Amino acid sequence: MKIPKRIASAVINSLKGGVVPRTGLPYITVGREAEISALLHDVDIIADGGASFRFIVGKYGSGKSFLLQTIRSHVMDRNFVVVDADLSPERRLQGTKGQGLATYKELISNMSTKTRPDGGALTLILDRWISSVQAETSAETDPDAAPEQFAKAVERKISEVINSLNEMVHGFDFARLLTIYYRACVSGDDESKAKVVKWFRGEYSTKTEAKTELGVNIIITDEDWYEYIKLFAMFLKKAGYSGMLILIDELVNIYKIPNSITRQNNYEKILTMYNDTLQGKAKYLGIIMGGTPQCIEDTRRGVYSYEALRSRLAEGRFGREGVRDMLAPVIHLTALTSEEMLVLSEKLADIHAELFGYERRISEDDMIVFIKTEFGRIGADSHITPREVIRDLIELLDIILQNPEINISTFIESGGISYSVPPQDEETEGGEFAEFEI
Repeated sequence: MKIPKRIASAVINSLKGGVVPRTGLPYITVGREAEISALLHDVDIIADGGASFRFIVGKYGSGKSFLLQTIRSHVMDRNFVVVDADLSPERRLQGTKGQGLATYKELISNMSTKTRPDGGALTLILDRWISSVQAETSAETDPDAAPEQFAKAVERKISEVINSLNEMVHGFDFARLLTIYYRACVSGDDESKAKVVKWFRGEYSTKTEAKTELGVNIIITDEDWYEYIKLFAMFLKKAGYSGMLILIDELVNIYKIPNSITRQNNYEKILTMYNDTLQGKAKYLGIIMGGTPQCIEDTRRGVYSYEALRSRLAEGRFGREGVRDMLAPVIHLTALTSEEMLVLSEKLADIHAELFGYERRISEDDMIVFIKTEFGRIGADSHITPREVIRDLIELLDIILQNPEINISTFIESGGISYSVPPQDEETEGGEFAEFEI
């Protein structure tokens, strides 16, 4: 396998640390064809002016984040803008101390495109939009022969985009800021451009500050940040992109909120987003949220504790083990099979050998012994996850590299691998893990 060492290093180091790499996913994607196909079908609908909302549900380490990052890579290749954020105690969908606005700031900070995949693409998008309008206008009007006429023609095209946003909630102020940014670009006023970008990032804390610096008497707040996300989606389409995809992971942090009223307010925000996308109130917008089974299905604290959401999301009578409806709003991730894990292990062994520049020593037979050992552990039938297997594999590959004299199959079978089985759900606080050795 030929893979750049920079990408190989990111893949191996990320997976060994238990996190999903941001690059190199096509080299290690195995299984999940049905899930990816279903989500890419949503992407086609978004590009046609629709909207979608999905929950990805799976245990810790089952591949939720991996699937989200895989879809992220796919849609950026399709000219989408992607924003993503992990929820935390400081970042929620709604809060009384700026937690909702903190999520908005994280989303905008992580705004990514194909040419800027690592985030921070807001300024690039705004500049590209203005440049594309100027280029389009220059094909119709010679800027050198008639500079005043050219400037007016560009203004007219800018106004067409801006006026289409006015009818949306907060659209007038959003459009006004785009006008300020355009005029600052024309005049070379970098300070004003920076102030507009600061406003779009939600970094103005008071209306007075925004009024003084930009002349607008409004700022983005905890209550209305989602309205600006919808405005961004519409603007991005007008700016030449296919649409906008929002990826929000770690919903368990809402489940862990101790105050029931605060939890319900967050679930109400999810309901608003869900209704907007399915009823056509949002356009060119897709939302995918990732969470564990308990944080979704627990009727006491989870998403299903909010009856309006439970009645919309709960499975029907015909859903059952082995028969999945990939068009439902909730996609439950099933465990990768031992065959799929074997294929993934082969890929990782090749990447590891490429990264450290050695001839791969672990054979296919050794791999089969490794997979059988992993899946034969006590509790593996219900608790084993790709994360556990991958970390064990990379550790094994590191040991083989540093100790070339060992017999690989004998070492694997010697009982050096232990497995932790939680006596209760992984999200339940407290409790000790029981260790079993083979």
